[in-house]
Amino acid sequence: MMTAKRPAKIHRVLIANRGEIAVRVIRGCRRLGIESVAVYSDADRAALHVRMADWAYGLGAPPPEESYLNIPKILEAARAAKADAIHPGYGFLAENARFAERVAEAGLIWIGPPPHAISTMGDKIAARTLMIKAGAPVVPGSDGPITDAKSALAQAEKAGFPIVIKAVAGGGGKGMRVVREAADWQPSIDAARREAKGAFADDRVYWEKYLEKPRHVEIQILADRNGRAISLNERECSIQRRHQKVIEESPSVAVNPDLRARMGKAAIAAAESCGYVGAGTVEFLLDTDGKFYFLEMNTRLQVEHPVTEWVTGVDLVAEQLRIAGDDEWNPPSLSHAPFGHAIQFRIYAEDPQNNFLPSPGTISTYSEPQGPGVRVDSGVYQGSEIPIFYDPMVAKLIVWGRDRSEAVAAGNAALEEFHIDGIATTIDFHRQIIHHPEFIAGNTTTDFIARHFKSTEVHADGDEPLQQAVAVAAALYTRRRVGQATRVPSDGNGQTTRYSGWLVDGRRRGTDRWPVRF
Repeated sequence: MMTAKRPAKIHRVLIANRGEIAVRVIRGCRRLGIESVAVYSDADRAALHVRMADWAYGLGAPPPEESYLNIPKILEAARAAKADAIHPGYGFLAENARFAERVAEAGLIWIGPPPHAISTMGDKIAARTLMIKAGAPVVPGSDGPITDAKSALAQAEKAGFPIVIKAVAGGGGKGMRVVREAADWQPSIDAARREAKGAFADDRVYWEKYLEKPRHVEIQILADRNGRAISLNERECSIQRRHQKVIEESPSVAVNPDLRARMGKAAIAAAESCGYVGAGTVEFLLDTDGKFYFLEMNTRLQVEHPVTEWVTGVDLVAEQLRIAGDDEWNPPSLSHAPFGHAIQFRIYAEDPQNNFLPSPGTISTYSEPQGPGVRVDSGVYQGSEIPIFYDPMVAKLIVWGRDRSEAVAAGNAALEEFHIDGIATTIDFHRQIIHHPEFIAGNTTTDFIARHFKSTEVHADGDEPLQQAVAVAAALYTRRRVGQATRVPSDGNGQTTRYSGWLVDGRRRGTDRWPVRF
């Protein structure tokens, strides 16, 4: 089998993740002739990424802190598998600087940016300060965490309402509250702090001027350890629900060649300012006057990376592997003009008719769309069990066309062909969005769903009851699964041997069962 040139130092990669991103990294490794190692919780014993990998190792109980967030267990699996490197995917430990340090201390290659870059850009205040020094435009806001709510309010009032309260260690819309009048200032700070504490174990918050009806536009970058960095153009991610992205596309209809060049230059400056290495994304807000402001930097591979791959022809996972495994990286040649137009739809196991609550269960029917210009990145198959413990995204549908109108038409056709039964999904919700006249016209701003699909939105004050409902659902799901669990055979010496339905914990090839003891 012909493969692309493999990085000199990497022969076997452990993927410290699950679902579609684990599958995506496995495919990237396979393309370069690199062996892959999957890890899995008990809930993911029969998951697609476990079936596809060359090796698979169990981590234990389903809760993330006992499995996908358990650093010692992941490192032990890497040692047992004799892996050279660890790829964190996105989510879980992907932006955990201490995990990156532990990987290096274990003598393994970390496929990601240096720990100091993760720490700096993961702290929103430190990132703002660095961007100001680098000359990048930032949204007016506080110089540090809010320690005195009264004095912070006085400063915010000078900037003018509305104001947004944000978690210093935030991401994914967690720990965010929009404040439109002084009376809501203290309650919003308190609510943001509670949510930030629960999500990030860090209750520090700060404030920024809230931009009305902006576009969320981000720049994909690649950088190596020799200080070379390139921009791979922009993605627009303005279709959001509760501050989380739902649909992404590239290029943005609001970005012309001059703006693209200026944003790319600012993104490269951001990468250079923190000594960035690998694939990363610099996110900006674009206002109605065409001015852009630094929002944050994501120090990992983004969920929406496939739309960039479509319009640039660059395999971002392969580039991550090459940068991490070679001292001399040859940046891909890239024209600044995107080729065609790509749109991505995130397919979640959520019920749009029931306040988008997670919809765990067994997929009874799974049929992906096919045809020219259609790509599906998925972590499931017909018969897959969708657990409650993790992010509910089950697949990503990506379509391509020669222009945006052709991509929209391709998306409409592909959504019609995508069939998933047994669980509720957001496929129909995407159909509603793509048929909306404002979406077709490209009038996409971050308040698009809130304005046009009001019944789907929950006020910020409703977040905590929603989280309680999810917690109850998780408890019921766990009870059901425990009741269905079967005993795992013992080897006679008191040690348990764990088996996957398709892969054994160990080498896949050559034998049906080649167990590794835990």
